Amino acid sequence: MTIHVLVVDDDPKLRSLVSEGLRENSIEATPVDSVAAAKAACEDAEFDLILLDVMMPEASGWDFISDLRAGGDATPVIFVTARGGVEDRVKGLRLGGDDYLIKPFAFEELLARIEAVARRGKPEGTVFGDLEIDPLRRRVTLADTVLDLSPREYGLLLALISAEGRVLSRSALLKDVWGIDFDPGTNVVDVHVGRLRKRFGDKGRLYIRTVTGEGYRFDTQPEG
Repeated sequence: MTIHVLVVDDDPKLRSLVSEGLRENSIEATPVDSVAAAKAACEDAEFDLILLDVMMPEASGWDFISDLRAGGDATPVIFVTARGGVEDRVKGLRLGGDDYLIKPFAFEELLARIEAVARRGKPEGTVFGDLEIDPLRRRVTLADTVLDLSPREYGLLLALISAEGRVLSRSALLKDVWGIDFDPGTNVVDVHVGRLRKRFGDKGRLYIRTVTGEGYRFDTQPEG
């Protein structure tokens, strides 16, 4: 199945290079130079993923994704921007972005992030017992209590759920959630799994199981 990506960037050179690079990797690309053009493209076609710049004439990437999510569109979005401050990255993710890549970047990293986000697809509302995930609002509720998840914890939860009960190794989670395809020599995955479990309280280890020597899996029918 071919991935169809909307490339939204007002830099003609970058827009062209990214679009051509995607096509060379069998990914269909539709390049546009403004938010207005992006909105028009979304009305005419359905995209599997959107690459979105932030600073553009007339309207920003912030405006575009806000309108997109407000309209109920859950198409995955990767911000690709020179705005690399922590506050910018947090804002992009909280507005509904699925990933955030800072310019300049290596094309191979962009490709890996596209593949990781595309594997997650467009999640629908999901319920597992007393756990409910609303992807449009990026809200997770457990026993009627809204969990205050960080963007990384939310991404980790979605990756585990998307595996549909399969065990995900630490390296697979690093690639899917962090966009890292090498061993950073840290226990970042274990730390974030621990934090995510704490958000679940007593049910943390029931939903998120450790498989010794292999990794982690999400239990869709936890007991206890």
